[in-house]
Amino acid sequence: MEGELIARTADGPTWVFEEDARVCGYRCVAGLDEAGRGPLAGPVVGAAVILPRRFELDGLDDSKQVSPENRETLFEAITQRARAWAVGIATEQEIDRINILEATRLAWRRALDQLSVVPDFLLIDATSLPGVAMAQRAVVKGDQLSLSIAAASILAKVSRDRLMQDYHRRYPDYQFHLHKGYPTPAHLRLVRKFGPSPAHRRSFQPIKTLLQAHQEDV
Repeated sequence: MEGELIARTADGPTWVFEEDARVCGYRCVAGLDEAGRGPLAGPVVGAAVILPRRFELDGLDDSKQVSPENRETLFEAITQRARAWAVGIATEQEIDRINILEATRLAWRRALDQLSVVPDFLLIDATSLPGVAMAQRAVVKGDQLSLSIAAASILAKVSRDRLMQDYHRRYPDYQFHLHKGYPTPAHLRLVRKFGPSPAHRRSFQPIKTLLQAHQEDV
Protein backbone atom coordinates (compact mmCIF):
# COMPACT_ATOMS: atom_id res chain seq x y z
CA MET A 1 0.00 0.00 0.00
CA GLU A 2 1.26 3.48 -0.82
CA GLY A 3 1.64 6.08 1.90
CA GLU A 4 -0.28 9.32 2.03
CA LEU A 5 -0.16 12.37 4.22
CA ILE A 6 -2.73 12.47 7.01
CA ALA A 7 -3.06 15.58 9.13
CA ARG A 8 -1.03 15.43 12.31
CA THR A 9 -3.23 15.55 15.38
CA ALA A 10 -2.64 17.96 18.25
CA ASP A 11 -1.75 14.98 20.43
CA GLY A 12 0.91 13.63 18.07
CA PRO A 13 1.17 10.12 16.57
CA THR A 14 -1.81 7.76 16.78
CA TRP A 15 -2.79 4.14 16.10
CA VAL A 16 -4.59 4.95 12.83
CA PHE A 17 -2.15 3.18 10.51
CA GLU A 18 -1.71 0.18 12.80
CA GLU A 19 -5.46 -0.28 13.04
CA ASP A 20 -5.84 0.08 9.28
CA ALA A 21 -3.42 -2.83 8.91
CA ARG A 22 -5.45 -4.89 11.38
CA VAL A 23 -8.64 -4.22 9.43
CA CYS A 24 -6.85 -5.73 6.42
CA GLY A 25 -6.11 -8.88 8.43
CA TYR A 26 -2.56 -8.26 9.65
CA ARG A 27 -1.82 -9.04 13.28
CA CYS A 28 1.81 -8.09 13.93
CA VAL A 29 2.81 -4.61 12.79
CA ALA A 30 6.36 -3.29 12.98
CA GLY A 31 7.27 0.37 12.68
CA LEU A 32 10.53 1.27 10.92
CA ASP A 33 12.48 4.51 10.95
CA GLU A 34 16.07 5.64 10.60
CA ALA A 35 18.53 8.18 11.92
CA GLY A 36 21.55 9.53 10.12
CA ARG A 37 20.69 9.98 6.46
CA GLY A 38 21.85 13.61 6.39
CA PRO A 39 25.16 13.70 8.30
CA LEU A 40 28.60 13.92 6.74
CA ALA A 41 30.03 11.29 9.08
CA GLY A 42 29.11 8.12 10.90
CA PRO A 43 26.69 5.31 10.16
CA VAL A 44 23.01 5.29 9.31
CA VAL A 45 20.93 3.45 11.91
CA GLY A 46 17.63 1.72 11.23
CA ALA A 47 15.22 0.59 13.94
CA ALA A 48 12.28 -1.80 13.91
CA VAL A 49 9.82 -2.01 16.78
CA ILE A 50 6.66 -4.02 17.46
CA LEU A 51 4.52 -2.39 20.14
CA PRO A 52 1.75 -4.05 22.12
CA ARG A 53 -1.68 -3.14 20.79
CA ARG A 54 -2.97 0.13 22.26
CA PHE A 55 0.45 0.87 23.71
CA GLU A 56 0.51 4.24 25.45
CA LEU A 57 3.56 6.27 26.45
CA ASP A 58 3.41 9.91 27.43
CA GLY A 59 5.59 12.09 25.25
CA LEU A 60 6.16 9.54 22.49
CA ASP A 61 6.65 11.49 19.28
CA ASP A 62 8.94 11.99 16.31
CA SER A 63 12.46 12.04 17.79
CA LYS A 64 13.08 15.49 16.28
CA GLN A 65 10.27 16.84 18.48
CA VAL A 66 11.73 15.43 21.71
CA SER A 67 14.63 16.72 23.82
CA PRO A 68 17.74 14.52 24.18
CA GLU A 69 16.92 13.87 27.83
CA ASN A 70 13.36 12.81 27.07
CA ARG A 71 14.54 10.66 24.17
CA GLU A 72 16.68 8.67 26.60
CA THR A 73 13.69 8.19 28.93
CA LEU A 74 11.47 7.11 26.04
CA PHE A 75 14.17 4.75 24.75
CA GLU A 76 14.27 2.91 28.06
CA ALA A 77 10.47 2.67 28.24
CA ILE A 78 10.10 1.45 24.65
CA THR A 79 12.83 -1.18 24.94
CA GLN A 80 11.34 -2.47 28.19
CA ARG A 81 7.72 -2.59 27.02
CA ALA A 82 7.86 -3.40 23.30
CA ARG A 83 6.93 -6.89 22.11
CA ALA A 84 10.14 -6.84 20.09
CA TRP A 85 12.68 -4.30 18.91
CA ALA A 86 16.01 -4.24 17.13
CA VAL A 87 18.50 -1.83 15.63
CA GLY A 88 20.55 -2.30 12.46
CA ILE A 89 23.56 -0.32 11.28
CA ALA A 90 25.09 0.44 7.90
CA THR A 91 28.58 1.90 8.10
CA GLU A 92 29.91 5.00 6.41
CA GLN A 93 31.90 2.71 4.10
CA GLU A 94 28.70 0.93 3.06
CA ILE A 95 26.99 4.29 2.54
CA ASP A 96 29.80 5.35 0.19
CA ARG A 97 29.63 2.07 -1.69
CA ILE A 98 25.87 1.66 -2.23
CA ASN A 99 24.45 5.18 -1.51
CA ILE A 100 22.53 6.45 1.50
CA LEU A 101 19.07 5.18 0.50
CA GLU A 102 20.28 1.63 -0.08
CA ALA A 103 22.36 1.77 3.10
CA THR A 104 19.26 2.84 5.02
CA ARG A 105 17.38 -0.13 3.61
CA LEU A 106 20.30 -2.39 4.52
CA ALA A 107 20.17 -1.13 8.12
CA TRP A 108 16.41 -1.84 8.24
CA ARG A 109 16.88 -5.37 6.90
CA ARG A 110 19.51 -6.00 9.55
CA ALA A 111 17.12 -4.73 12.22
CA LEU A 112 14.31 -6.97 10.93
CA ASP A 113 16.65 -9.98 10.92
CA GLN A 114 17.26 -9.45 14.64
CA LEU A 115 13.63 -9.16 15.75
CA SER A 116 12.57 -11.91 18.16
CA VAL A 117 9.02 -11.69 16.78
CA VAL A 118 8.41 -11.83 13.01
CA PRO A 119 6.02 -9.10 11.82
CA ASP A 120 3.53 -9.62 9.02
CA PHE A 121 3.21 -5.94 8.15
CA LEU A 122 5.65 -3.00 8.08
CA LEU A 123 4.92 0.69 8.52
CA ILE A 124 7.91 2.59 7.13
CA ASP A 125 8.69 6.27 7.34
CA ALA A 126 8.37 7.80 3.87
CA THR A 127 9.89 5.04 1.73
CA SER A 128 9.64 1.39 0.76
CA LEU A 129 11.77 -1.63 1.61
CA PRO A 130 12.26 -3.96 -1.38
CA GLY A 131 13.41 -7.50 -0.89
CA VAL A 132 11.41 -8.44 2.19
CA ALA A 133 8.50 -10.85 2.36
CA MET A 134 6.27 -8.73 4.60
CA ALA A 135 3.51 -6.50 3.32
CA GLN A 136 4.32 -2.85 3.90
CA ARG A 137 3.08 0.69 3.77
CA ALA A 138 5.17 3.82 3.31
CA VAL A 139 3.82 6.69 5.41
CA VAL A 140 4.83 10.25 4.57
CA LYS A 141 5.89 11.94 7.80
CA GLY A 142 5.25 8.61 9.48
CA ASP A 143 7.30 9.48 12.54
CA GLN A 144 4.78 12.24 13.25
CA LEU A 145 1.69 10.16 12.52
CA SER A 146 2.24 6.54 13.57
CA LEU A 147 3.10 5.49 17.11
CA SER A 148 5.07 2.48 15.88
CA ILE A 149 7.18 4.60 13.53
CA ALA A 150 7.64 7.26 16.21
CA ALA A 151 8.91 4.59 18.58
CA ALA A 152 11.34 3.39 15.91
CA SER A 153 12.53 6.95 15.40
CA ILE A 154 13.38 7.23 19.10
CA LEU A 155 15.29 3.93 19.06
CA ALA A 156 17.22 4.86 15.93
CA LYS A 157 18.10 8.36 17.09
CA VAL A 158 19.25 7.40 20.59
CA SER A 159 21.23 4.44 19.26
CA ARG A 160 22.99 6.59 16.68
CA ASP A 161 23.73 9.40 19.14
CA ARG A 162 25.40 6.86 21.41
CA LEU A 163 27.50 5.63 18.51
CA MET A 164 28.57 9.19 17.75
CA GLN A 165 29.69 9.56 21.37
CA ASP A 166 31.99 6.61 20.68
CA TYR A 167 33.23 8.30 17.51
CA HIS A 168 34.07 11.38 19.56
CA ARG A 169 36.30 9.29 21.81
CA ARG A 170 38.04 7.85 18.74
CA TYR A 171 38.33 11.17 16.85
CA PRO A 172 38.13 13.94 19.48
CA ASP A 173 39.27 16.72 17.12
CA TYR A 174 35.91 16.65 15.34
CA GLN A 175 33.56 16.98 18.35
CA PHE A 176 31.15 14.36 17.06
CA HIS A 177 29.45 14.30 20.47
CA LEU A 178 28.11 17.81 19.79
CA HIS A 179 26.94 17.80 16.16
CA LYS A 180 26.60 14.01 15.61
CA GLY A 181 28.17 14.35 12.17
CA TYR A 182 25.62 16.82 10.78
CA PRO A 183 26.99 19.66 8.60
CA THR A 184 26.93 22.42 11.20
CA PRO A 185 29.24 25.43 10.71
CA ALA A 186 31.41 24.22 13.61
CA HIS A 187 31.72 20.75 12.11
CA LEU A 188 32.63 22.14 8.70
CA ARG A 189 35.31 24.36 10.24
CA LEU A 190 36.86 21.36 11.96
CA VAL A 191 36.85 19.28 8.77
CA ARG A 192 38.58 22.09 6.89
CA LYS A 193 41.12 22.43 9.68
CA PHE A 194 41.95 18.75 10.22
CA GLY A 195 40.80 17.17 6.98
CA PRO A 196 38.24 14.34 6.81
CA SER A 197 38.53 11.59 9.41
CA PRO A 198 38.04 7.85 8.75
CA ALA A 199 34.47 8.36 10.00
CA HIS A 200 33.54 10.80 7.25
CA ARG A 201 31.47 9.76 4.23
CA ARG A 202 33.69 10.08 1.18
CA SER A 203 30.78 10.30 -1.26
CA PHE A 204 29.13 13.28 0.50
CA GLN A 205 29.85 16.92 -0.26
CA PRO A 206 31.87 18.82 0.87
CA ILE A 207 33.93 15.83 2.05
CA LYS A 208 34.37 14.59 -1.52
CA THR A 209 35.70 17.97 -2.69
CA LEU A 210 38.05 18.30 0.29
CA LEU A 211 39.53 14.87 -0.43
CA GLN A 212 39.98 15.71 -4.11
CA ALA A 213 41.72 18.95 -3.20
CA HIS A 214 44.03 17.13 -0.81
CA GLN A 215 44.96 14.57 -3.48
CA GLU A 216 45.75 17.37 -5.94
CA ASP A 217 48.03 19.03 -3.37
CA VAL A 218 49.99 15.84 -2.73
